[in-house]
Amino acid sequence: MMFHDSMANAQEKMTQVCLFLEQHHLPPTPMNYHVTYTYISKCDTALNEALDNAINDKQKVDSIFIEHLYFEYLNKGHKTETELLSNVDDVLASLSKTSNESQKHIANFAQKITTCAQDLDENNIAKSKRAITQLSQSTDTILKQHQVFKAQLKKARMMHIKSQQQLQYLRKQHIIDPQTGLYKRHFLNQQTQAWLAKDKSICAIAIHITNLHDFTQQYGDVIGEVILNRVAKKVQSYVFESGLPGRTRAQEFTVLLADIEPTTANVIAEKIRKGVEKIKFVSSKSDIELPRIQLSLGIAKRHQEQNFDELAYKAHLAAHKAYLSDQSSFSVS
Repeated sequence: MMFHDSMANAQEKMTQVCLFLEQHHLPPTPMNYHVTYTYISKCDTALNEALDNAINDKQKVDSIFIEHLYFEYLNKGHKTETELLSNVDDVLASLSKTSNESQKHIANFAQKITTCAQDLDENNIAKSKRAITQLSQSTDTILKQHQVFKAQLKKARMMHIKSQQQLQYLRKQHIIDPQTGLYKRHFLNQQTQAWLAKDKSICAIAIHITNLHDFTQQYGDVIGEVILNRVAKKVQSYVFESGLPGRTRAQEFTVLLADIEPTTANVIAEKIRKGVEKIKFVSSKSDIELPRIQLSLGIAKRHQEQNFDELAYKAHLAAHKAYLSDQSSFSVS
């Protein structure tokens, strides 16, 4: 959940959060702080109602209860995981029950065949007819059970498709930055390790928005987020097939590239810079065009770096050097 509080409002809320934690003897853990700050901000009606009801009913508001509120109202992934596991449990239980019943009917059918074979008597037509009738009834029963089992399998297939969709959602939530739609830092680190294991050459492009802070200070946090998102989408459009773009700092993106030399990475970086420079922002209130976005870019090739953090920092330093030297980009080979 994103907050757009001014420093003064944030400090006031922090005071209220500390008072709340002290009042209920709660330790100042990140989870307790997160839930309480959301409660003080009154931006989640369901959470506020649940916590207010607990307080009014004089329930003990402890860390366990706060954790419950966090997973119930703030951690959306937990709900999906719980639903997914519940669905899988239901399907497995239903299949197990149907399978057991089918096994019993098959065993009974086998017994009926044995009995029927013993009861068939050419000298006793009536007895033979009864045996065949019983066998026919057993056949109908097992066929019906087979239809039930097929229906359960169809249900399981449908649940499998739904579970796949839920797993894709969870995976996306785990690796995608919700604010920009780019990959999270830990995913880039995992991908770097995978490429290193395959002995791939790796380059990184650091893209620093040098005047994002000025936009935020002059036009507010919301405009700052719009700028961030527009730049992120532009970066993504230029490296959609060739690299993995991620958000690595508040004002910086890093593009991870495999089997690409710094000269090619420079070409990609230049395309990104020119593309971002073309983005125009016009004030909805005054129709005045806002200042152009300014970038500094750094390109680094992996040599001795053992992980993504080291390589990204190398590219970050190159971008910072470009900024200090008033260049659009700087490459470290």
